Amino acid sequence: MRIALNSPARKISLVLASLLFLAGYLWFAGRELGGAYFSTRPDLASLQRAVRWQPGNADYRHRLGRYLFLVQRSPDAAVQAYRAAVALDPHQARYWFDLAGAYQLLGNTEEQKAALERGLVADPTTPDLAWEAGNFYLVQGETDKALREFRVVMESDPSMPPVALKLCWRVRPDIDALLRDVVPRTPAVYAMFLDFLLGQKETAAAAKVWAQLAQLRQPLPPSLAFLYIRYLVGQREVDQARMVWQQAATLCGLSAYQPSSENLIVNGDFSLNVLNGGFDWQYHQSKEVSLALDPTQSHGGHRSLLITFDAQKIDDAGIGQLVPVQPSTGYDFSAYFKADDIQGAGGPRFAIQDLYTAAPYFTSDELKNADFWKEVSGSFTTGPDTRLLLLRVEREPPGMPIRGKLWIDTVRLVGQEQEQEQ
Repeated sequence: MRIALNSPARKISLVLASLLFLAGYLWFAGRELGGAYFSTRPDLASLQRAVRWQPGNADYRHRLGRYLFLVQRSPDAAVQAYRAAVALDPHQARYWFDLAGAYQLLGNTEEQKAALERGLVADPTTPDLAWEAGNFYLVQGETDKALREFRVVMESDPSMPPVALKLCWRVRPDIDALLRDVVPRTPAVYAMFLDFLLGQKETAAAAKVWAQLAQLRQPLPPSLAFLYIRYLVGQREVDQARMVWQQAATLCGLSAYQPSSENLIVNGDFSLNVLNGGFDWQYHQSKEVSLALDPTQSHGGHRSLLITFDAQKIDDAGIGQLVPVQPSTGYDFSAYFKADDIQGAGGPRFAIQDLYTAAPYFTSDELKNADFWKEVSGSFTTGPDTRLLLLRVEREPPGMPIRGKLWIDTVRLVGQEQEQEQ
């Protein structure tokens, strides 16, 4: 459609209308830009100006509220600004939670609770909001609601489970209830919970967490099994430790490190890497004794353990293995060794004893004067209460200087009943 502009009045009207439209556009754009500019300035006058220029902007109201609350220390004034913000945009959880914080400072518990719950409706999964809500419910004695929010925290923030689990256990030390209703079913959270319970010496609770962890059938780091087994050994929970080691075969990829009826010693031929944990060989290095897997010397496999002594005063070689056994049962032990220029009074030897009572069961002859693979062996019967043995290479007599090299290989321990069946 064409508008005829053949009269001066019509031309003037069109120009005026265009100028009014342009002025209106510039006015609105100016207020928009001015509001954005003043909202970023950290002073009260600028924030108030931003609100005046853009009264329908919820974010500017919220910024003003935070300034009044944090800088001006005026919760009453902050409440007014926050209420305006949530009225303009009720879907921002942070607005509701800041409003709840202002109500808390005013001692208005009912309004605080209402604001928190509106915030949770707006965003039920943000961890810092759930943490704030959980602590509020805890103070109010609403433990179930608090635990529900702590579960959200643990599900959403991988850094929070240690703190949240500690708090959950303090308010409800009921392992069955926590595993059922609160603790997320993830390996990472279960592992953190297990670590916490071990630190509290909650042996029964830790066993239930491990059982849940095992039921997930997801890969676990061997270090977690080592940690738990070390704790169980310290608590004399040998049967549980043995079960954990068996489960670690699949959970931690340790199937090659399992004992058998043919040999209760794990990795007795040193064909596998030494784990230094669980029921494999455990060791500690020192300046006076060095340990190494030697592929140039072996008896039955493709390498052996080389122990190099250069010590002024030691009691053992710093390597050993824990071996679960049955009480009142006969066992046969054997191993092979080579030695090169072992100097010093006496020498190293194999020793087997009860881990807890130190009752000796077997001591080999001195492992020296053998430039060829030589066998040592012996038999013994465990006592009525013996469940865990310690096999080690000790120095006899202890505390004396010793130098030289010792290789050991094909270390074997078997129950006499199993040998008879074979």
